[in-house]
Amino acid sequence: MDFSSLETWGYLAIAFFSFGGSMLIVATAGVFAYLGHINLPLALTIATISNFLGDNFLFYIAKYHKSDIQKYLAKHRRKIAITKLIMKKYGVAAIFIQKFIYGVKTLIPIIMALGKYDFKKFIFYNFFASIVFVLTIGLLSYFSSEIIIKIFNFIKDKPYIAPLILVVLVFIIWNYLKKIERR
Repeated sequence: MDFSSLETWGYLAIAFFSFGGSMLIVATAGVFAYLGHINLPLALTIATISNFLGDNFLFYIAKYHKSDIQKYLAKHRRKIAITKLIMKKYGVAAIFIQKFIYGVKTLIPIIMALGKYDFKKFIFYNFFASIVFVLTIGLLSYFSSEIIIKIFNFIKDKPYIAPLILVVLVFIIWNYLKKIERR
């Protein structure tokens, strides 16, 4: 195995960041596969397995090491409230939905574990949720790669636009989270 190649480090990055639920790494994998730098089925398989293991790890830690995790939850009362509302409203579908919502994707497995949700059921649903999440983001980015590349080239030619886009994105996400909080 050549540890100096983009392919090797790319697969390792996919495994590492997918464990934490990164949507960006899965999208990047789709674009890199489109460019021919990595193998799409292998990258998506690695991302799926790693994402699946990451959420199961969170569930396990919360279920069997509650005292260790409680001190970290005190800082996130608002997110926990949003998470509980999502779980109450959507039930098992929350396992699927949480993978796409930044800010609560880490909390759903933890809150479910603390709420005495059955670990075997969580593993079952999380398996399919991981597949849906990775295939949706990975294939969407793969088939949208031409557009994504054009956007990056446009930003590269006009670097002052990147901070503006970032501010707009942060504003949209902030308003979205406020809207959810008000519900």
